[in-house]
Amino acid sequence: MDLNLNGKRAIVTGGSRGIGLAVARALAAEGVDVVLAARSAEPLAAAARAVAAESGRRILAVPTDTGDDEQVRRLVDRTVAELGGVDILVNSAATPWSPGAATDLAGTDDDIVRREVEVKVLGYLRTARAVAPHLVAQGWGRIVNISGLGARQANSIAQTIRNVSVAALTKNLADELGPHGINVTVVHPGLTRTERLTERLAAASAKSGEPLADLERAEARNSLRRIIDAEEVADVVTFLASPRSVAITGDAIAAGGGVPGAVYY
Repeated sequence: MDLNLNGKRAIVTGGSRGIGLAVARALAAEGVDVVLAARSAEPLAAAARAVAAESGRRILAVPTDTGDDEQVRRLVDRTVAELGGVDILVNSAATPWSPGAATDLAGTDDDIVRREVEVKVLGYLRTARAVAPHLVAQGWGRIVNISGLGARQANSIAQTIRNVSVAALTKNLADELGPHGINVTVVHPGLTRTERLTERLAAASAKSGEPLADLERAEARNSLRRIIDAEEVADVVTFLASPRSVAITGDAIAAGGGVPGAVYY
């Protein structure tokens, strides 16, 4: 299926590694020119060079802290100036959930929640707010927000709040921007094989002596009983970023390999 993405222009935040980088690669493979945004300049530049070499597309690296509204506006302005416009926004910039962080009522202080909301929720809001006028003006666009299956699990107050909030933001944007030809969706990855997960499991294997494959099987509690790769999440996002996804907006798409036992409708 031709996704009709050739020649489109995208911004991918959190694009230096993990799901964001996988999304950038998948979009570029479909003919999209991509601006990668993340806080650390050197890894970002290296990622941009790699995607450009693989795809032959124009790939720009723009160091950006999405916690800063002025930096976000500069990111969008530069994208429009250098690529001639913007068609797609994929929000994937978020601080990773810290193992060992408080999850219960007594341990969840205000600062924990503020930190989680500042980048993942308000950061997504800032980028959408900066991009939306350009999408409205051209009468077409896609915004895909990467959240997480933590939105459907009550095992951490702050983590659930941030992921549910991304879904709420998505639905509000979809209803407001839909009449202008703009679809907005949220993707909920589960446990995903990224550089961070690979490093964590390798370290655990080295420490315990347990084979890496056994650790992976123990971690994979989804219906498929295997860890989903970042590239497989990126395939879902790429479809949602395409004109072919016109029938889907305002909805949450789970991309975690299935949750055993649960019925979502």
